[in-house]
Amino acid sequence: MTNTRRQRPHIRRWSALAISVALIALGLAAGPAAAATAPAATGGEHNLSLTWQGKDRTFKLHTPPGYTPGKKLPLVVVMHWSPGTAEGIEAYTGFSKRADSHNFLVAYPQGLDGGYNALVCCGSEDDVGFITAMVGRLVDGWDANPSRVYATGFSNGADMSFRLAVERSGVFAAVAPVSGGYTGPLTEDPGYVPSRPVPVITIVGSEDLWSPYFQAGIATWRERLGCVTTDRVNKPGEYTAIMSRCADGSRVHSYVIEGMGHEWPDDADYALNATDVVWKFLKKYKRH
Repeated sequence: MTNTRRQRPHIRRWSALAISVALIALGLAAGPAAAATAPAATGGEHNLSLTWQGKDRTFKLHTPPGYTPGKKLPLVVVMHWSPGTAEGIEAYTGFSKRADSHNFLVAYPQGLDGGYNALVCCGSEDDVGFITAMVGRLVDGWDANPSRVYATGFSNGADMSFRLAVERSGVFAAVAPVSGGYTGPLTEDPGYVPSRPVPVITIVGSEDLWSPYFQAGIATWRERLGCVTTDRVNKPGEYTAIMSRCADGSRVHSYVIEGMGHEWPDDADYALNATDVVWKFLKKYKRH
């Protein structure tokens, strides 16, 4: 039988106004950006950069066909594994194709040395500051809708999604970590939770080496935010899912995919396509 499963990336892992106000209040003024503002009208790939803490930080932006400055679109920030690349996570998730059919922007920030300083690794850069500054550039220069900014990622990028949810709850309307978790030294503090409601959807594999830690992490998240289960879905041989409503008004949906390892699932190999499920969840939410 021919193996049609996508090649998995090599992963390293260890155990607008609202945005502008948030950036100023947090002291997140970045240096000059390369191509910081949008062309007159264009869709496609754009390689951009900004200076953050004296270093040149790069990111890719995908704009859908017919993109025209002046029309505010949702922005999804998609983050790679470690060691990984912006180009790699774009190809692995297929998010740019979804953006073309659903009319939203996608940004792929590049971690220095291939990783982000998330919850359990990787490096010591201020990636929270860099990504927040990147969002500010895209709100100001590319008309990203500041009320509809979302974060998702795989592995190290998933952990980074959780960190952004906690530390930039005034920026991100919802997050979607895939094959990552709310784990690590920062999460040992019971007060390390969002100060504003941030809906979360997580997707992990039952056969992932770190799945027990990921599932324990989302259970801790639910407990700390006073979440109660509103629905359970059990599809034998496919997945289980728990849907919760939290005391702050946010929602938490968590999926465990049967037989999946450390992957970003698609419907060629599993019962669901993570990119579709993630976008369907994220698009429901706005930051008020």
